[in-house]
Parts: sequence; structure tokens; C-alpha cells
Amino acid sequence: MRYCSPLIAFTLVLSMVLPVPAADDIQPVRMGCGLMTFDTVPGWGLRPDGESALGPTHGGVVIDKAGNIYTSANKGVVVFSPDGKVIQSYLGDKFSNIHDMEIREEADGEFIYGARNANAEGIKFNAHSGEIVMKLPFPEESGLKLEKFNPTAITVAPNGDIFLADGYASNHVFKFDKAGKYLMHFGAKGNDLKQFNTAHGMTLDTRYDPPRLLICDRNHQPKGRLLHYDLEGNFIEVVITGLGMPTSAAVQGDFVAVPDLHGRLVILDKSNTIMAVLGHNPDPDKRVNFNVPQAEWIEGVFSGTHGSYWDKDGNLYVQDWNVSGRIMKLVRVK
Repeated sequence: MRYCSPLIAFTLVLSMVLPVPAADDIQPVRMGCGLMTFDTVPGWGLRPDGESALGPTHGGVVIDKAGNIYTSANKGVVVFSPDGKVIQSYLGDKFSNIHDMEIREEADGEFIYGARNANAEGIKFNAHSGEIVMKLPFPEESGLKLEKFNPTAITVAPNGDIFLADGYASNHVFKFDKAGKYLMHFGAKGNDLKQFNTAHGMTLDTRYDPPRLLICDRNHQPKGRLLHYDLEGNFIEVVITGLGMPTSAAVQGDFVAVPDLHGRLVILDKSNTIMAVLGHNPDPDKRVNFNVPQAEWIEGVFSGTHGSYWDKDGNLYVQDWNVSGRIMKLVRVK
């Protein structure tokens, strides 16, 4: 693994002790190394008055085939153009508190699948019209008797089967067919090899053939880890451990981006070796911290990294768990 230059590190530290400049005066910050080097885009996603367009964020990011960026916030789903302007939003109770999202092109359009922990359900809706076409409540036919159901992550298999992780409660992963019929569940809460201590994030790992489930075991002790399961719910392996608090995963080609709630984003290659660490926050008081207001944001430094997604050019869009609502664009340096 290679590290950032001392000049970049000095720039980041210096920015923490100087007064915060106006948005127009903030310069891009370069981060990462080697193949995974990125420049920030200051002010991306802010309104013309310089304030966040989002409000509190605790969600995910996806991108449609046209390149538009969808991110979820407490108030709903907000859609940005690639240059950071709001072009659409779904506001109201139907779309509040979507903790994780996955986008999929299907025969009749593009659809977003969402896990709503506060509303105890999975949903599927048309990415462009916002029409909800499916809801996935707790499957009573599973025979389980749960005290609560708080889904945190969702993903979809190539055949349309849906996986919904109950990461804030039982830590079971529920499998449904493409019509929403319950099929099975696997996993349980705990710190053993085949248990989850907060199955917080999940995606389809297309770096492998056949694809696997890549699951973020956020609070596993002593350190957070990533796990592989097959699409029938069978444990394959521990992918990597020692990641802090991995919250989600996004795959593009041979690479996977893994936000860590400690205020950084880790990029792994196909061998699951760390390629780069982006936006690392050196201030322990500003890591895993929802209450960092916009006035205290530091360009190129994250505070509670929660969701991310790659665009077709290899750029990254990263969302912080944040009281003011923060989403950042990182442009890949070729």
C-alpha cells in the first residue's frame, strides 16, 4: 500500500487550524494514491446560497444510466445532475429514512430498491417517477417471532431475487423472489464466524463468477469486517477484517469502495488488498460524529462516511452520516 505525499497531509492538517473560507475560495484536495487518486469538487451538491440541499443524511447513493445521482436523506430522495444541481426530489413519508439503496435496470425501466430501518420495510420504486411498486414488510411466513424489524441493507441477484438485511435488529438476512415472496433467511446476531454484529451494508459482489453477497459486519468484535456468502445463504469466507466500522460497499469492475463510519473510505482490489484510504479524519472528536455542522466541514476530510457509488468514469460520490446533510464528489485522476 502506498501513502499520500507529506504535502497533501500537511495541507489537510493546516486546513484544520485556519478559519473556514467561503465556498468559492475552497480549493480541491487531492487524496488517495496510485490508480486510486481523486480530487474533491468543492461545493458540489450545495444550493446557490451555499447551504446543503439535503438536511440530515443517514442513507445511500446510487447513479442511474443517464449519470444522475440519487441520495437518500431523512426528508426523502434527492436527485442531482453530475454537476451537483438538484433536478428532482421525492419528499414525504413514502421516501424518508431510506438507509440503503440499490439501483437496477429492468425490462420496464430503472428501479431503486431501498431498506427503510425506521419504517421496518424494504421498498422498490421507479427511479424516475417515484412510484412505489413493491413493499417488503417483515415476512410472517418465516415463522420467526421478532421483537422488532429494522432493515439496513438491500441488494438484488441477477435473477431478481431480493436480499434484505435486518441489521439493526435480528441480523437475519431475508431472501425474497422478484415478486416479493419470502424464500428463506440466514444469519444471526453475534460475534461468531457465521454471525453478524450489525449486518449494516450489503451488495452483490460482481468481481466473482458466480456473484456473491458482500456483507458489512459493522460492529464485529474486535474490528469490523466484510464477509462473502453465496446466493443460497451459505458462508464462504471472511474477506477482510480490521476495517473499523464498514457501513456499505459499492463495486465497479475489480474494485470495491467501502465507507467506514470512522471518517474515511477504503478501496479494495479484487484480491481484497487495500488500494487507498480516502478522506481520513485525524480528529477523534469528529469521527463517528453525526453532529458536525456544515460550518465545520473540512474539504477532503470525512466525519461519518455512510454511502458511496461509482459513476461510469470511475468517479466516486460519498455521503456522510451528518446533521446538515453532506454528499461529496471525488473525481478520479487519470
